[in-house]
Amino acid sequence: MKPAAEPSSRFGRVLTEALFGAGGGVASTVYGTIVVMATLTVGYASETHPWTLAVVVATTACVLWVAHLYAHGLSESLSTGRRFSEVDIGGIARREIGILLAAVAPIAMLLLGASDVISETSAVWLALGIGLVTLAVEGLRYARLGSLGPAATLVAVGVNVSLGLLVVLLKAALAH
Repeated sequence: MKPAAEPSSRFGRVLTEALFGAGGGVASTVYGTIVVMATLTVGYASETHPWTLAVVVATTACVLWVAHLYAHGLSESLSTGRRFSEVDIGGIARREIGILLAAVAPIAMLLLGASDVISETSAVWLALGIGLVTLAVEGLRYARLGSLGPAATLVAVGVNVSLGLLVVLLKAALAH
């Protein structure tokens, strides 16, 4: 029997998994992060108030998460030849939770901006920065899971961050 983890290490593990996904959650975390960054970018072109942006990011993440649950459930049902059950949907929900969790830290930054703790512009840039960091971490996770060497690790991180930077460049172009 494995001993229970210390509360601080358990908290650290839960926090890390919430921010950066767990196990095979790389796909949903990367997808959710790019969705959040794109939503911020497009939303910022017409609406600059952080509260409104936070609501748009949260609702977009929720709608896309539900759409993923339905689409994956339907796909699995067709591939297995049986109707999907609550258990199936629960498994899909856990696997795709990264879509929702990827929005948490950026939304927190936007709420700090809405509360005048930080400036509105800083809130948006910090939210986008969190996205870039998340994409870099996911590239590192992928490299580590694949036992990639240093050059391949740089490529994995570079590809992930480049996707995020394209979104940030779009934001900068739309803001001017």
